[in-house]
Amino acid sequence: MAPAAMAQDYPSKPVTLIVPWPPGGATDIAMRAIAEAAARHLGQPIVIDNKPGGSGAIGPATMAASAKPDGYTISQIPITVFRLPLMQQASWDAEKDFSYIVHLTGYTFGVTTNVDTPFKKWQDVIDYAKANPGKVTYATPGAATSLHIGMEQIAAKSGVKFTQVPFKGNAESNAAVLGNHTMLQADGTGWKALVDAGKLRLLMIWTAQRSKNWPDVPTMKELGYPFVFDSPFGIAGPKGMDPKVVAKLHDAFKKAIEEPALLENLAKYDMVANYKSTEDYRKFVTEQIESERKVVESLGLGKKAN
Repeated sequence: MAPAAMAQDYPSKPVTLIVPWPPGGATDIAMRAIAEAAARHLGQPIVIDNKPGGSGAIGPATMAASAKPDGYTISQIPITVFRLPLMQQASWDAEKDFSYIVHLTGYTFGVTTNVDTPFKKWQDVIDYAKANPGKVTYATPGAATSLHIGMEQIAAKSGVKFTQVPFKGNAESNAAVLGNHTMLQADGTGWKALVDAGKLRLLMIWTAQRSKNWPDVPTMKELGYPFVFDSPFGIAGPKGMDPKVVAKLHDAFKKAIEEPALLENLAKYDMVANYKSTEDYRKFVTEQIESERKVVESLGLGKKAN
């Protein structure tokens, strides 16, 4: 069948959406809700394929290397896809190896500690870190994630040293801080239930404004850090997709994140819609790569020349 005819008939079967994180975390739950809504507008089921690893980069990298650009395999694209090639050798080029479709939303990140620790507020952590260099350990869902880079920026600004302990996802980082294997956890709102149950204490959040869910918890800016980290993400397919297929997927996901019921669902995880069209998303990727390059180099984490 000619490509034009294939685009005309698209989609004629279910679409696979790679979620590059373990099942049950905030991203997985949100992506399942978004996919379910988008599927109604697309007219075919969207099947979630969890491919965790590489701090969220393995799923998109696998798709870029092996999936056909026919619109039947797409992936959530976390910022690590742009950042990792700046830090180490990577098998993909973030600007050339993907067909960017639509930008969707971002996260509310926060730093938690076990309620049994002496850290009642963020300043307690900094005071302890100054007295005990390198002793403050923090769990993240992986090296080179926005959580890792964010904590290193906070440490650099405060003149202290933290020690990262990377895990595969939110379930593992929750267990680490609950079991006092790490003193802190930096992660998305997969910790929500534990904070609300009084098992973890939320010390700060990384959004521009305080969260309605935790109005007493200060933002990074209020604590003196000139940062906002929400690690926004979207959807892409392999390079070379037909623009007509991209447009059909874009429209289905755009309609999905405009649905009041879905927005209400996302709000439970402190996610808000952050829509960008296909063209604006492509521009955003280029800008994001440059911005990440500056941060990675300023922290001394840039790729070393051979």
